[in-house]
Amino acid sequence: MKEQRSILGITQAQLAERVNTSTNYIALIETEKKFPTPEMLERIANALEIDSPALFATKINPQANVKTLVRVQKQILNDITQVISQRFRQLGQENPQTPEPDEDSGPKMA
Repeated sequence: MKEQRSILGITQAQLAERVNTSTNYIALIETEKKFPTPEMLERIANALEIDSPALFATKINPQANVKTLVRVQKQILNDITQVISQRFRQLGQENPQTPEPDEDSGPKMA
């Protein structure tokens, strides 16, 4: 992404303006600290006049690639955990839990 931006001669700020986001967010994407949504990815690719997969074309460096994959996996798991937790909280608000039945109120065993 940074390479293509440089080829076009545009700054992070100019790219951010073209895709309607912050310069900081563009910097985080370029340093692989954040990963764009599919929609943002498409907007960035269009602004850089390349296909979306080309944004991730890098020179092969197995060690760096493994570190990046691990970081991506952690981010995805974190995002999934947040979404699930948020949904559970929403469900809890929609359906307050009923109290557990007392041992005496359950079916009797002979």
